[in-house]
Amino acid sequence: MSSVEVTGESQGTRLLAWIDARFPLSKMMREHATEYYAGKNFNFWYVFGVLAFVVLIIQLWTGIFLTMNYKPAALDAFASVEYIMRDVEWGWLIRYMHSTGASAFFIVVYLHMFRAMLYGSYKNPRELLWLIGMLIYVALMAEGFLGYLLPWGQMSYWGAQVIISLFGAIPVVGDPLVEWIRGDYNISDITLNRFFALHVIAVPLALVMLVVMHILALHETGSNNPDGIEIKANKGPDGIPLDGIAFHPFYTAKDLVAIIIFLILFSAVIFFAPEMGGYFLEHANFEPANVLKTPEHIAPVWYFTPFYAILRAIPDKLGGVVLMGGAIIVLFFLPWIDRSKVKSIRYRGWGYKGALAVFSLSFLVLGVLGTLPAEGVYTTLARIFTFLYFGFFVYLYIYTGSEKGKPVPERLTYHG
Repeated sequence: MSSVEVTGESQGTRLLAWIDARFPLSKMMREHATEYYAGKNFNFWYVFGVLAFVVLIIQLWTGIFLTMNYKPAALDAFASVEYIMRDVEWGWLIRYMHSTGASAFFIVVYLHMFRAMLYGSYKNPRELLWLIGMLIYVALMAEGFLGYLLPWGQMSYWGAQVIISLFGAIPVVGDPLVEWIRGDYNISDITLNRFFALHVIAVPLALVMLVVMHILALHETGSNNPDGIEIKANKGPDGIPLDGIAFHPFYTAKDLVAIIIFLILFSAVIFFAPEMGGYFLEHANFEPANVLKTPEHIAPVWYFTPFYAILRAIPDKLGGVVLMGGAIIVLFFLPWIDRSKVKSIRYRGWGYKGALAVFSLSFLVLGVLGTLPAEGVYTTLARIFTFLYFGFFVYLYIYTGSEKGKPVPERLTYHG
């Protein structure tokens, strides 16, 4: 080894020691990467958490650049978006990255939540981890809704008008609450300004804080695995779990492959189908907001449509709002609704497997029904699948009290 290499290495070591004396960099790397042990049998379902983090970075980065040219004013908002798309250098790319990123965020989060339901990642000792994750989901929904108004297109304006008016169904405080949210008697320049402030400052700060809390809670309890076995229960003489491997470099390398594949697909959507047939960017939103012209069919963006279908399935407005909110709130209680001692679907009974399949199907069908007019057979189907959605949780509480499944192995199973 040359003297230059020795000198460079010693300087790097001294720099790291200087930083460690003032900031726990090496300690953080050990606790959260090189000496954080996870089950050796992770499958592809475990990449969606890191993909959600990647999309969060994309959204924050593109959001910063969009705010440099966006004007949160009723007279200028739509024109400023057009200016970004047509005149700002690479503005079209940044806007499409942000709009595609919003849908990608919900796709990976929904898959991440589904994985938790597959392998019981919400069960003891990870109940708090699930609750924080659900708060992230609610913050993400708030962020998506707030950003939905900002382009000030036809669907943005009227979609926000419909959603905000739902709060008016709350007895006694409904009308004052709607006026307080809007900041005016109707959706106006004031509403746009406050939604912009919440979208770019308040909610992102809360979202980042919750993500940090989620990661800390995860690393405190340890990651779940496809077998649903706590690897900390089987440690070697050195205190390292026998069925665990270090997150870095093993899973960071594996996640890197998933990130590359995701970015290829993400880029394909951006360059070839950024509107995704009107699901990612609605066609009506390419028209400026017109308070005198109501769109023929008002529907929120696709990631809200399952809950929108539940809302419209109930004839009574208050009942619809209660059920729509209940569809989200009930997920918070999943760790206590599911009373089974077995975590992983691999060892659970067919009663749970079938119920989860019906629940997943009902969520997807409600998502489709939410994009269709609330009339005729569509309303009937929405009521049926709303019943199945909530019936899953009732059934789960009853069934898991005496569920019979397969024996759970003491050690992880691994198929190379």
